[in-house]
Amino acid sequence: MEARTVGIVCSSFVIFQVLFHFVSYWFSAKVSSGYICLSVEKKIEWNSRVVSTCHSLLVGIFGLYLFFFDEATIADPLWGDPTLVKVNVGVSAGYLISDLLLILTNWKVIGDKFFIIHHCSAIAAYYFVLQNGVAGYIANFRLLAELSSPFVNQRWFFEALKYPKFSKANVINGVLMTVVFFIVRILAIPPMYFYMYSVYGTEPYIRLGFPVQFAWITSCSALDVMNVMWMIKITRGCVKVLSLIRQEKARNSLQNGKLN
Repeated sequence: MEARTVGIVCSSFVIFQVLFHFVSYWFSAKVSSGYICLSVEKKIEWNSRVVSTCHSLLVGIFGLYLFFFDEATIADPLWGDPTLVKVNVGVSAGYLISDLLLILTNWKVIGDKFFIIHHCSAIAAYYFVLQNGVAGYIANFRLLAELSSPFVNQRWFFEALKYPKFSKANVINGVLMTVVFFIVRILAIPPMYFYMYSVYGTEPYIRLGFPVQFAWITSCSALDVMNVMWMIKITRGCVKVLSLIRQEKARNSLQNGKLN
């Protein structure tokens, strides 16, 4: 792996560790008075989600730019020059390694076996992008899924701060979370596998080699199974809240009608 790539991954790891251990404590106390009142355990998860949001916005926004304007990988998704994509993937790899360390060292608070599977699957796939410079467009396409994370994290922040479940901010965020999650994680599934099918057996695909092919297929499959599971859970929660809001409105309308 190139020294420049290793440097990006290591720098990303250090920066996200600093964000978790130092910056988030200071920043969160400044912007939210409720943060000070949280338990130690809640503060650990809060800080991990602040870091997650920073990572998601960074790689998601840069990933959108690459998705539309990186001519090399657009022209050749498997073998196009991934120089810029490797920067984005390197930043994400550094974050995933950092987050894995935080999960393992704070397992009783934020431990989650699905996150371990998610992170390890992504890191395994990103290794080949960074090492061999292949499938840059595919890797960046997968990174766009991170655009949903800020809404997921914001939902947790509202819950930690005890915002009413039916508050306007909570409901709007919940609807946006459901819609964005569906677009970037579920709606993106068919094009991915259609492209995989379309190149299967071709010379560029064969040239990838079995390890890359295996990592591509298995990592995407593992991530997408979890994405579908999470989508079902999110959708059920959103539908339940919206149904309760409609019932409450209908009940209020009926009561107002009786009063009049």
